[in-house]
Formats: sequence, C-alpha cells, structure tokens
Amino acid sequence: MMYKNGIEKFIEIFKRSNLSISKFASLIQKDRRTVTSWIDNISDIEPNDDVKQKICTIFRYPDFIWEEGCTGDEFVKSITQIPQKEVRIIDEDYYGRLKYIMDLERNRRFVIQAQFPGPMYRDTAVKRVYRTKTSTDIEELKQKRIDQMLKYDYDTTEWYSIKSVLSFCFSTIGNFYTKEEKIKILELIYELFNNNYNKKLFLFDSFSRKIYGMETTYISINVKQKILFFKSPIESVFIEIRNKNLVERMHKYYSSPVEAPSHVNFLESINIINILKDAVRYNNSILQAYETINRTTDYGELFFNNLSVDLQKQVSQPKPGQKRN
Repeated sequence: MMYKNGIEKFIEIFKRSNLSISKFASLIQKDRRTVTSWIDNISDIEPNDDVKQKICTIFRYPDFIWEEGCTGDEFVKSITQIPQKEVRIIDEDYYGRLKYIMDLERNRRFVIQAQFPGPMYRDTAVKRVYRTKTSTDIEELKQKRIDQMLKYDYDTTEWYSIKSVLSFCFSTIGNFYTKEEKIKILELIYELFNNNYNKKLFLFDSFSRKIYGMETTYISINVKQKILFFKSPIESVFIEIRNKNLVERMHKYYSSPVEAPSHVNFLESINIINILKDAVRYNNSILQAYETINRTTDYGELFFNNLSVDLQKQVSQPKPGQKRN
C-alpha cells in the first residue's frame, strides 16, 4: 500500500497502536465518532494539523510522515524504526567509556545510580573491587574524574534507591565493603552533600510503584545538550539517546516532586546518611536504624516499605503524617 493521503496513514497508525477506538480517540483528544469515520473511510476530510501533531508527539513519530512525499515503504519505515540520528551505540574500551562519561558530565551531571555508592565514591575507599587490571592511563583518568567530582562547586544531582543504600549498609550477601570502608564512604558523601546546594542527593522508594530498570542501570541525563545515556546489559556498551522530547520528559520526571517516585527530599537525605553512618559505626542492626529514622525524620514509611515482611512485624509502624516526597 502506498499510504498517499492522511486518512490512509491515520488508519495504519491506528492499527499498529493496538489501542481501542475509545482509547485512541482520548489520546488525540477527538470524539469517538470522528475517529470511527476516519477508520471506516466514511469521511474524506483529513485529520487537521493539530491531530497530526498530537499523533507525532504521543507516538514519537517524525513530523515528515504527513508530507506527500512520505509514502509506501518510507512511511512504514518512519513509523516502525527509530531514527538513527536519535540513537547511538557507544562501544568502546574502558578508557573510551570513561572518557565519554567525563565529556558529557564535564560541568554538571544528573544521574540515576544503579547501586549505592556510585563508582567514584567506591573508588575512593576500595581501589580494586572487581580485581580488574588497568593501565596507568585509566588510573590517571579515574583520578581526574574523582578530583572533578570532589570539587565543592561541581553540580551533581544523584538518585539512589533506598534498597541499594540499605544493602550497602547492612547486607551480608554481595557486599564488597568492610565496616571501615562503609564508614569512610558515608562520611565522604555526608561531607560533600551537607549544606552544599551544588550537590543534591535523593533516596527513592523503588517499592512504591512499578519502576522498571531505574535501580538496575546507570542513567545520565544531560538536559542542556538534550542527551541521555545508559549502560546496556553488555558491559562494554553504552546506549546514547538524543530524542529531545524523551530527554526532557525523563529530566522533568525526576525533577518534579509530584511526578517522581516517592523519595526523601535532598535537604533531608543527608541527615539519613548520617543516621546510617552512626548505625554502621556502632554495629546497630537495620531494625535499630529504621527505628531511629522513623522517630527522628518524616520518612519512616519509605524505609518501612523496604523491609521484608518478617522484619516489618518486628518494628514499630511508621508514625502518622509521613512524607512521601
């Protein structure tokens, strides 16, 4: 099929959406009867520019799909394949990947971390977690990144799941760190983020809603350059996204107190880091740490959610009036 006019293109897009007529109509803000008239070829009046623009925005299609010259296979390709200019695979060696990160995060960074602590903080305390051999050039570049991140005026916003923070402090499985190393890292983070508005630390509750992937991979958002990248399941590969709408949407999601997952405000996250640091120092259990957080902050509910069902039975209920963001 050639898909020469707007109605034919509209019908094909509707079919590929796998949505009901009612749902499709509500998305493009048209009544069901009008959408049905296009799908059944009852009306020969093409969808107007507003409808076409809504479809492109909702399904992230390029605007040129509605042009007369975009027909046949070109039209199908345009609505089924991701534009190559918006997605790039970064397949480099360790040095190349590290340099790529540093280039994109030269002046500031906005990241969702897969684990607590981030690699930079880890490397200040534990030099050889994975026992991998590295060259002098790589070590120099890693130190350069550490020096950059430790600067007081370096702008960083970091999101960690509460689960990963509690695992770092209390888990006896898959934990790289000694007690002394944990304290050193927590002290470093406390000193860096405390009373420093250039650096913001958020702790989010990954059990409050279905969140896929946000606590399993490193995601860096550069909203100024309209770029985000994340680590693929293949260690040596990064995926770079340059879709302006997606980058802005991701940044807005994690910048909005209302839209973002339930989380601890950055002004209070650092107080909780201090509580956890004391818990590790004095060999307190995760239950004792929870009780302190519940008693002295407004975020006990978020930490309660991250305890197992059995542990929840052993602690006091979250106090009334808990904050969710």
